[in-house]
Amino acid sequence: MEKVTNYIAQNRERFLNDLFEVLRIPSISAQSEHKPDMVRCAEHLAARLVKAGADRAEVMPTEGNPVVYAEKIVDPKARTVLVYGHYDVMPVDPREEWRTEPFEPVVADGRIWGRGADDDKGQLFMHVAAFEAMCATGSLPCNVKFMLEGEEEIGSSSLYDFCRKHKRMLKADIILVSDTSMISMQTPSITCGLRGLAYMEVEVTGPDKDLHSGLFGGAVANPANVLARLVAGLIDENGHVTIPGFYDDVRELTPAERKAFNKAPFSLGEFKRSLSVGDVEGEAGFTTIERTGIRPSLDVNGIWGGYIGEGTKTVIPSKASAKISMRLVPNQDYRKISKLFEKHFRAVAPKSVKVTVKSLHGGMPYVAPTDMPAYKAAEKAVQATFGKKPLPFYSGGSIPIISGFESILGIKSLLIGFGLAEDAIHSPNESYGLDQFYKGMETIPYFYKYFAEGR
Repeated sequence: MEKVTNYIAQNRERFLNDLFEVLRIPSISAQSEHKPDMVRCAEHLAARLVKAGADRAEVMPTEGNPVVYAEKIVDPKARTVLVYGHYDVMPVDPREEWRTEPFEPVVADGRIWGRGADDDKGQLFMHVAAFEAMCATGSLPCNVKFMLEGEEEIGSSSLYDFCRKHKRMLKADIILVSDTSMISMQTPSITCGLRGLAYMEVEVTGPDKDLHSGLFGGAVANPANVLARLVAGLIDENGHVTIPGFYDDVRELTPAERKAFNKAPFSLGEFKRSLSVGDVEGEAGFTTIERTGIRPSLDVNGIWGGYIGEGTKTVIPSKASAKISMRLVPNQDYRKISKLFEKHFRAVAPKSVKVTVKSLHGGMPYVAPTDMPAYKAAEKAVQATFGKKPLPFYSGGSIPIISGFESILGIKSLLIGFGLAEDAIHSPNESYGLDQFYKGMETIPYFYKYFAEGR
């Protein structure tokens, strides 16, 4: 491994500059005007993978954004690792809160600043660089395939059919994913569980047009007022989701399991300070890390209606809308939860308004067994570079396609991410520590080594 480590050290600056080229492409999947950027980013990555050592790489069309597929087969009898990542990024809004240009990456305070620096271009590119280092030094001990998509941030809808269509091409022993976080650089961890997701949009409609709030105020239902009341009622004073049947399938952990889960290092004071909040809030009877790892939740992601421009406009809006996400835990099915949400929301809405409920996208929770060979190899790899054994950790986040991989391809995924809470993914001023970027790059080759040896 010394050759690989030396190669990475000698090419650190070039790898950073190569990442910057990818970060400069505004591949925002949620906004249709960036469709050409999605294709440009995919083509750039395909070319870069060939340069890194892939036998072949191509941009493959889907119903949505293209998938980059690449492979290097060193021995048909050897183990095969399928690397998954996504090149699409979140919108930058609110733009005015960025301290740097979102798509003009810079390094400051030991961190890479820019949209996608962590999620997921920075983490994705660690794999490209590590792959190059192993190919260049003749050290790659197993077959490697890449599947990089452009729709993760909007639900990966096209990737499900892509996987069904190309199941044979995607055959592998494990799917390797770096799109998650660690507890800290001092306490490395491997994600062994993800929450599922049910993402909804609701619209409340009152009068057929905006009305003068003086002439009609107090006489007709205000959709914004009604929506606020309905949304507030989705969670009670104990932080409990009020949708009937919401908790029916939730697996309750035993006292021993909860005790073990709470052994992960966590400082409530530091957590509050890092977010500039006076106190935490959530489901009563559970700790903060339980609330974000092993308990389901419901949150409003956006809410709008009426006049929000400069100055005043005294109207009762005709419509008001909200986007609402529910994070789910093992045994909860997003399709069932989506139906329960719609049934409840319609039931509690007053007759003075009409409601529309849409299910935008979702995915199942995922659990990665800690006794599978790939996990053991990752454990040894992290220990080799961090100097300590990583802790198993349940993430509060969701990557819906991961459970899809298991059901369609029949392959488990290993979630070995190097992000940190302070990276501010999905927010203005996203960043990624240089030490995270390089440490990930150094760890990945060790995973290949140990995974290949464990056959």
